[in-house]
Amino acid sequence: MWTSYPVFTDEMKKTHKILIPNMAPVQFRILAAAMENHGYNVELLGNCGNQVSELGLKYVHNDTCYPALLVIGQFLDALQSGKYDLNHTALIITQTGGGCRASNYIFLLRKALIRAGYENIPVLSLNFSGLEKESSLPMDFPFLRMILAAIYYGDLLVTLKAQTEPYEIHTGDAAALQEKWLDYICDHVRRGKGYSYKAMKNLMPVIASEFSRIPVRRVSKVKVGVVGEIYVKYSPLGNNDLEKFLAAQDCEVNLPGLMGFVQYSAFNLAETSRLYGGGLVERYGADAVLSYIGRMEKVIIRTLKTYHFHAPLPFKELVALRDGIISTGDKMGEGWLLTAEMIELIRAGYENIICAQPFGCLPNHICGKGMINKIRELYPIANITPIDYDPSATRVNQENRIKLMLAVGQERLSKKSPSVPDARRGADNPENENENHQNPEIPEIRRAGRKAALA
Repeated sequence: MWTSYPVFTDEMKKTHKILIPNMAPVQFRILAAAMENHGYNVELLGNCGNQVSELGLKYVHNDTCYPALLVIGQFLDALQSGKYDLNHTALIITQTGGGCRASNYIFLLRKALIRAGYENIPVLSLNFSGLEKESSLPMDFPFLRMILAAIYYGDLLVTLKAQTEPYEIHTGDAAALQEKWLDYICDHVRRGKGYSYKAMKNLMPVIASEFSRIPVRRVSKVKVGVVGEIYVKYSPLGNNDLEKFLAAQDCEVNLPGLMGFVQYSAFNLAETSRLYGGGLVERYGADAVLSYIGRMEKVIIRTLKTYHFHAPLPFKELVALRDGIISTGDKMGEGWLLTAEMIELIRAGYENIICAQPFGCLPNHICGKGMINKIRELYPIANITPIDYDPSATRVNQENRIKLMLAVGQERLSKKSPSVPDARRGADNPENENENHQNPEIPEIRRAGRKAALA
């Protein structure tokens, strides 16, 4: 039995390529650029298909968490593809800490690598919980700032595309603009630029202003929110391309940002200290991180509102939504955040909600499925459908259940009185397709932003 795992050393930065699992495609692409800035040679995996889950099932017990099965299957599929020099390849995986099984993915991955004959491949851990000290990705303050900026830039691009694409007149405009800005941001991050508070404050309005000028025709559509376990919620591999399916059903999708989970994780460190006792370092350190993130949060919220897009609630207000419904001490998996996000979506007009979770993920079944009746009691308009994702669950059954939920949403939409002009982006009137919101500050914001962004 292999008792000593290979460790990724500083020298390997020059010789090894690190493969990254593709959980959140937009955010992780910018994260990969941040790693490249720090001297790592990385590749964000895009291999999908049945062979991924089949490999996962071969090397991971089928009662293990579905995301672990997919991540490990994706790694093994890539290693078996012949594309990589197996003597100069490494893997990186995130660890959440706490009671979630995701904390143990790294051990399951190492076990699978040994069984598959890849025991020489080192595995890096990306975590903020002090786990795997010998194998943890080194993280100084500039690197941490880059990671946070990567997540917020990604959240902004995902939000802007999601609120523009369903209404665009020229198909592909929003996707092309997202790709353009992804390339731009990644290039800047690789060169060590664009991740400071000042840079984000200048660049985000420029990005939003370009999305606001995409020609659109505002019509009433079923609005769908997606919540759930973090991997299945974001990963096209994990949720069977849920966003594309919903787009094909002519819906507008709201996928709460990844930064919400980061804030939730930091908040939980401080909350653990408050509830159960703990060191002052954890408590005040977590509060300091939340305060730093809060500055960037104000930028993205202000940017979205300025250009008449729907903006998420500040994290402090999100925490307050679960008051009297679920305790902040309920923090396994997505915990109270899952419940709070459902309430936020309902209050924002996205009352049709898909709660995506791996089959057998107990924390999310409690905070997701277990809270549905309570949420419906408080918000009768809530139209929530839990969807389990598992190797044995068929895509057809999942999509049929979602279609039933959408049918209810469409029926309710058709019964509503004629809608007033969309407050975010002009009106339903085609004459407003190219409206530029006659805001006298916008040209100045755009010019200042471009100047700062190009500096």
